[in-house]
Amino acid sequence: MDLFGGTVQQLQQSLNYASKKNQVISNNIANVDTPGYKAQEVVFKNVLNDKLANSLPAARTHTKHIPFNHNPSPGFQITTNNNTTYNHNGNNVDIDKEMTDLAKNQIYYQSLVDRINGKFSSLQTVIRGGR
Repeated sequence: MDLFGGTVQQLQQSLNYASKKNQVISNNIANVDTPGYKAQEVVFKNVLNDKLANSLPAARTHTKHIPFNHNPSPGFQITTNNNTTYNHNGNNVDIDKEMTDLAKNQIYYQSLVDRINGKFSSLQTVIRGGR
C-alpha cells in the first residue's frame, strides 16, 4: 500500500540529488586554489535524455502488470569539465558561480524538506483523527 502515490519516493530521490549536488559544490569550493583541479557538476538532464533515447518502448496494458519504468538508479551523474581553465594554475573553479549554485541548491533542498514535512504532517493529522 502506497500512502502518498509515490510522492515520498520522488521527494527522497530529489533529496538525494540535492545532497549529492551540495557535496560536489562544496568539493569545488574547497579546491578553489588547488593547482590543476577541474570543477565537477551534477547533471540530470543528460541522464534523462539518454534514458529516453535508449529506452525500450513498452506499453502497460493492464494495471496489474509490472511497470516498465521502475529504475532504482539515482538518475543523475557527476561530470568534470576539463575543457576550461580560469586560473593561472590550471584550475577552472569559478567561486562566484559555485557560491550561486550553492545558494540555489540550499533553497531547493529546503523546499523539498518542507514538502516532505507537509506530507508527514498530513499523515499525522489523519492518524490523530483530524486533530
